[in-house]
Amino acid sequence: MKATRGSTQASSHAAARWHGHTVGYPPGDLLAACYRRRGPMTRLGRYVYLLGPEANRFVFANSDLFRWREAFAGLIPVDGPTSLIVSDGAEHRRRRRLVQPALHHRRIDHYIAIMAASADAALDGWRPGRQVDVYQELRAAIRRSTIHALFGQRLAQESAFFGAQLQVLLDLVDHLPQTVEWKRRLGTPQWRRAMAARSRVDARIAEEIARVRAGSADADDHVLASLVHGRDDDGDGLSDAEVRDQAVTLIAAGFETTSAAAAWAVYALLSTPGVWDRAAAEVHRVLGGRRPESDDLPRLPYLNGVVQETLRLYPPAVVSARKVATGFEFADRRVRADTLLLYSPYVTHRLPELWADPLEFRPQRWIPGEPGFGKPKPYEFLPFSAGPHRCIGAALATTELTVMLARVLARTELHLPAQRIRPTGFAAMRPAGGLPVDVLARRPAAA
Repeated sequence: MKATRGSTQASSHAAARWHGHTVGYPPGDLLAACYRRRGPMTRLGRYVYLLGPEANRFVFANSDLFRWREAFAGLIPVDGPTSLIVSDGAEHRRRRRLVQPALHHRRIDHYIAIMAASADAALDGWRPGRQVDVYQELRAAIRRSTIHALFGQRLAQESAFFGAQLQVLLDLVDHLPQTVEWKRRLGTPQWRRAMAARSRVDARIAEEIARVRAGSADADDHVLASLVHGRDDDGDGLSDAEVRDQAVTLIAAGFETTSAAAAWAVYALLSTPGVWDRAAAEVHRVLGGRRPESDDLPRLPYLNGVVQETLRLYPPAVVSARKVATGFEFADRRVRADTLLLYSPYVTHRLPELWADPLEFRPQRWIPGEPGFGKPKPYEFLPFSAGPHRCIGAALATTELTVMLARVLARTELHLPAQRIRPTGFAAMRPAGGLPVDVLARRPAAA
């Protein structure tokens, strides 16, 4: 094994020289150049970009100036018209109050065993001497564990069905919103296929909602049950349509964005010298070969740093949007009502005035006491947005990433072959063509 590890280390160094430590994304890099040349406000065509930490702080502190529904209308074909991401004002606050308890930290702790089992099921199929697409493999595992947590084990067995149907919808919305609207108006073949897929997903979820409302004995300990039965202080609950939209949003956003981040994390682990070794040593020291439990996660500071550093350099959303409801002034310039405003986590996360050596992958910058440690402010680190519309599944996503990576580190030795890594994606930045890796060794799951 020592010789294998040494060859892995050498291969990792070679991969780092080939790939470089950090992959850039041309649209995001263009915005970064605009920020350096023009300051925090840039107009490009029909859009206004507010860039950098002060712009982020303004946007998050003045949520009453903006609307969300029009900004994210392109996601409605997948998430539905009552999803949190397209809800405004009082309706957003009401729905968020009802959805939030379903994702309480105590519930997420219960899901860790599901996440680890799903990771192990995927890893069991990896064979030394073979090549696997880490992106697709972890995407399937994350989808299974997300559906298991949301719907229970019975529907988790239909993960492939939901993956196939939701992929048709995700392919549709992986375009600019105006492109999605154009496809809707023309009724293009892609639009029709997507609507047929949505009907199949809706029908299957409606069946499960009916089972929960009827008091099915095996449907009382997962997120769907919480969404169906949840009530706020006024006794108000979610309608079946609202339950459907929140559930699909959690599934689709969960596996789409989290699997992209998982792939980037593996890429960084393998392409940055020393990172895999330190993370794997920490996992072995804390866990040995066993699966993690909730109390273990705080004892993995370096692995948690890998997760946070991945989300910094490869945030799922390169840009995010708001529709301006009320005109305002920022940086001595006027922004009119009905303007589509965009801000960029990608730009903020790579600014040298906020991050030392911002293009270097350094998990230790997230560990108190380590050189370069500094706790960023909410408007400086925003992989899940911030303010009243911060992603409700943020804790679920970071837990999933930590658990999946812990199992990969504990059970495998991998090599990143020479390849061109090219990011793509409007809804979630991901490696185009996946992320092939060579499996050098794979250990059995601990009993």
